[in-house]
Amino acid sequence: MQTVVGLFRSREQAEEAIRELRARDFEDMDISLVARDEENRNAGQNLSFDEQNLADGTATGGAIGGLAGLLAGAGALLIPGIGPIIAAGPLAGALTGAVTGGIAGGLIDYGIPEEEGERYEQEIQRGSIMVAVEAEEDLEDEVVSVFHENGAFDVKKWGQD
Repeated sequence: MQTVVGLFRSREQAEEAIRELRARDFEDMDISLVARDEENRNAGQNLSFDEQNLADGTATGGAIGGLAGLLAGAGALLIPGIGPIIAAGPLAGALTGAVTGGIAGGLIDYGIPEEEGERYEQEIQRGSIMVAVEAEEDLEDEVVSVFHENGAFDVKKWGQD
C-alpha cells in the first residue's frame, strides 16, 4: 500500500481530482483531504470523523461548506500555528489525535517522514489543499496521473509499513 499525496493551489482542482478518482470507481481507496478553513467556520471544534469516506462520498460529523459537497461532514480542527483547518477521510482521524503535534505528526503513520510532513504543513498554512490517497501499488500511477491532470503542483508517493 502506498500513500499518494498531491498539493493543489485551488479547492476546485482538488475537488475535480477527487471527483475523477470517484468516477473511476476507486472505492477501495481511502481518500483524505486537508485544507485551511478559509471561512473559519466551526473553528476549533473537534468533531467525530467516524465513517468518513470520500471515495464513496459519505461522511458523518458536522457539516462545513465548500468543495461542492464532497466534504459534507468534514471536521474542523484548530492547529496551533496554522489556525482552523478542515479535514476529511482517514487523515482526519489521525489529525484529531495530533492537534498539538500539528499536521506533520499526523502524517507519520501514513509513511510520510516528519520533515516532509512539516513541508506539507507549511504548504497548507499558505493555502494549498492536500489530497492523500491510500492506493494499492498497481493503481498508484493512475492516482498520480489523475492528480497531475487536475493541476496538482506537487505529487509524491510514500510507502507504508
